[in-house]
Amino acid sequence: MKLADVLVRPVITEKVNSQMEKSGRYTFEVDKKANKLEIKKAVEEFYGVKVTDVNTVVVPGKLKNRFTKQGFLTGVKPSYKKATVTLAEGESIDLFSM
Repeated sequence: MKLADVLVRPVITEKVNSQMEKSGRYTFEVDKKANKLEIKKAVEEFYGVKVTDVNTVVVPGKLKNRFTKQGFLTGVKPSYKKATVTLAEGESIDLFSM
């Protein structure tokens, strides 16, 4: 797998922002087929930082319903894989400079 295909996008939430500031942990949405070694190599190459730990989780898809004039519409949000990356002490990534 190409390293450019591993990282899909960074996840930006309040919980992730507090983890970034306190403990240097960054969260990315990654390709479902990517393993921890590929994720580590991709983050180190693209952002030029030293990664010490990678944790992954597959977030299951959710059933969504909404009411419209035609009645209830039902659909499924797709599942995705999320990786939380811990950087070495003193390292940081600037995700907001784009």
